[in-house]
Amino acid sequence: MKLGNTVRKCRFDLDETSQQVLADAVGVTRQTIYAIERGKFVPSTLLALKIARFFGKSVEDIFYVIDDE
Repeated sequence: MKLGNTVRKCRFDLDETSQQVLADAVGVTRQTIYAIERGKFVPSTLLALKIARFFGKSVEDIFYVIDDE
């Protein structure tokens, strides 16, 4: 299983918010946001909640499980 996400889409839906603005808002580096968007890094529960709160969405609206079948 993998964790998918819509972080990039959410950024663009919110006035094309930059990775840096999101990173600053949730207390991580821009590189961390990039890695999350690319599926190379799975965020902690706390970070996932912070990202969801930033976008005014639920965690499930942003993160989802991809079954490897």
